[in-house]
Formats: sequence, C-alpha cells, structure tokens
Amino acid sequence: MQHGKVIAYASRQLKPYERRWLELLKNYDTNIQYHPGKANVVAEALSRKSGMIADIKVEEEIIRDMERLDIELYVRGQHGV
Repeated sequence: MQHGKVIAYASRQLKPYERRWLELLKNYDTNIQYHPGKANVVAEALSRKSGMIADIKVEEEIIRDMERLDIELYVRGQHGV
C-alpha cells in the first residue's frame, strides 16, 4: 500500500508458492498493520542485533587465526594497556 491506497499489479495470477501461502493463511484471523520504519523499533533492534552477532563470529575467527599464527595484540584505550 502507498499512502493508504492498494497498488495494482499487471498480473493477477498467483505463483504456486503464493497460492500455498494464501491457502495456509486463509484459515487464520489476522489483522496486518503497517508500521513506519521509525515506529517499528523492535524490528529495527532485532535486525541490528543479528548484524552484531555476525560481526562477533567474524571477530572470533580472526582471533583464532591470530592465536594459530602466534600473534599477540595489545589494545590501548579505556581498558587496555
């Protein structure tokens, strides 16, 4: 929907996977509401959190590689040397 108006599509024939979803969902009583990006902070936080987890996994791999190569890392800063 754009500004409360339904968007019309050129083809009204559903793809097989769309038909399956429609068949599954027709038995449920649903109320779908649109939330603008800024108002939908929960989804925003969850998407950012999954990105942070991916970064942590990459950091773990780098640390393992450094340990395997016998590289020591010293960090200067608030809690560093």
